[in-house]
Amino acid sequence: MSATPSAPAPRTLAEGQRCRVRIHDLRTHESTTVLETWELLLEAPNWDRHGRLVLNGDGSLWTLDVESGALAQIAIDGVPDLNNDHVLAPDGVTVYVSANDFHLYAAPLAGGEARRVTGDDHGRLHFLHGISPDGTTLAYIGLQPEGDEWWARAEVFTVSTDGTGDTRLPQGGSPADGSEHSPDGAWIYFNTELFTETPGHAQIARMRPDGRDVERLTYSDRVDWFPHPSPDGARTVYLSYPSGTVGHPADRPVELRLVEADAWDRPATIVSLQGGQGTINVNSWAPDSQRFAYVDYPRDEA
Repeated sequence: MSATPSAPAPRTLAEGQRCRVRIHDLRTHESTTVLETWELLLEAPNWDRHGRLVLNGDGSLWTLDVESGALAQIAIDGVPDLNNDHVLAPDGVTVYVSANDFHLYAAPLAGGEARRVTGDDHGRLHFLHGISPDGTTLAYIGLQPEGDEWWARAEVFTVSTDGTGDTRLPQGGSPADGSEHSPDGAWIYFNTELFTETPGHAQIARMRPDGRDVERLTYSDRVDWFPHPSPDGARTVYLSYPSGTVGHPADRPVELRLVEADAWDRPATIVSLQGGQGTINVNSWAPDSQRFAYVDYPRDEA
């Protein structure tokens, strides 16, 4: 059996690189910059009901006011450094996070003591991505660090927010990632290599919360990750890498693609940027379903 992998250190900006937190408005077809920094690498925005983004950076969570650009750290106690997988509960009070001990935690969004959700699970690693609309169930990616290429066996799991009812959904194939509930709770959207024999060629799919009715949605030469349905269920945005990409690396030329309703055969590229890892790992739609947030990481030209 392989040893549990070491937790990665929080990401930092390279020399000459900056981090921009941006909002794209579907009505104007324009992106605006809320915050630009050369000091802190921020990742994975959520959008709360109070007009703030919730992001991670340097192992912590931060709030960013979309109007003023004010950035504030959330003080969460009793948890190791956080990674870029976090979701907001429908109650607007609780945030669920993934930590660098590979467990999931619940914490007050205003700050305070964290509660561990996941059990030891025979050494399973947990990476959070979604929460059901009734706030009772988390969707996460789990994998067992055993043998060679253990990372290629990442699968979709669900677990109740009280830590009970942990369920593996192997029907989604592996490696899988980005598991996220639809706003009506009828589907779990995710990316998977189930449909290909080419390593790394992830495509978007969905299945019922019990693992039935697996349906492939994208048929692309590109590598598609992290599907995020809008709160009204009318559209989905996802991250698209160039063909041949393996995993979801940082600092690549990527696209954000939009699908209206169920028109998965007609995705539209709406933003091209330098990013990937950290850009849109979790759902970043505004409550109005007309705007979403993302992060890019351009480098200054020499």
